[in-house]
Formats: sequence, C-alpha cells, structure tokens
Amino acid sequence: MSKYICVAYKLYADMSAGRELVEEATEKNPFMFITELGLTLDAFEAHVAPLAKGDTFDFTLSVDEAYGPHQPELVHELPRSAFEIDGKFDAEHIREGAVVPLMSEDGQRFPGTITTVTPTGVTVDLNNPLAGKELQFVGKVTEHREATNEEIQELLKAFSADGCGDCGGDCGGCGGGCGGCQ
Repeated sequence: MSKYICVAYKLYADMSAGRELVEEATEKNPFMFITELGLTLDAFEAHVAPLAKGDTFDFTLSVDEAYGPHQPELVHELPRSAFEIDGKFDAEHIREGAVVPLMSEDGQRFPGTITTVTPTGVTVDLNNPLAGKELQFVGKVTEHREATNEEIQELLKAFSADGCGDCGGDCGGCGGGCGGCQ
C-alpha cells in the first residue's frame, strides 16, 4: 500500500565553495509525496519511507543516487532569436541563472537553466541543476500514514497535463498547499 509522507528538511549540496543549503521544506510547508509513484528520487524514498512520524533523518545521496553526473552534451548554444517574442528578445526572463520552460519539437515540456547570454546566443543547460552533486538531506518526518485512493488520484492529476488539483496553482505546485500536510 502506498504511504502518504510529509517531511521537513534542509537539502545541502556539494558546491565549488563547499556544502551549501540549496532547498528547505519547513514544518509549516513540508514536502509531501506518496510512495511507489516514482515522483521522488528512489534513494530518497528508500531512506524516508521506513521512518515513522516524528523520526529524524540525516543521509547523503551519491551523485549516482541523486541526479547523476553532469552531462556536457545536454548544454546547448541556441540563437537569441529562439527567445524572441514579437521580434524582441525576452531579456526580462532570459538571463543568466534563470530556469525557463522549454518545449521540444514534439511538444514535450522541460526546464532549462540559462547559463550564458551573449549578443549572438543563449547557452541553455538541460541538466538538473543538482546533477553532478552529492545531496545531504537533514530533517524530520511530519506525517506518515496510508495514502487514500483520493490522495493518489489528486497527486497524479497534479502531475498530469490537467495541472494542479483544485487549488488553481496557489499551492506552488502541489507542495502541500492543497491541504495534505497541514
């Protein structure tokens, strides 16, 4: 049976300047997931799923357990014209460090990180921003119980083309604002 789990955590990654806090889910706004749906890193789920409500954790995922190594072949130089709206370059959204939604020729959507903007082109990195990094999760399980069929269906709906549940997107991407972990 699938489990409904909420966790508050701090995520640290190995960066060039040492370990750095890159994400935090608080007890007020925890990260919620349902096991066995493939929506979290397998190794993360394997560490957290056996824990009970109130248990704390501190574990590190290797590069291979996390997002894999950084793949240089996923870094592309694109012409500035690919980022024009009505013939004008979208400088507001296309800037170094921005994560932008992109679409393949067959309509598949995926995020890309803008790494460089020059007068002639834009470099986009399609690797996960945490690719090539070990990840340390330190936190606490705030909820752990059997998932209901309704919760499973709602979560699947949130990650489908239908969008974000019944909250209209106000939860920030079904990060618990739809009522689950509160």
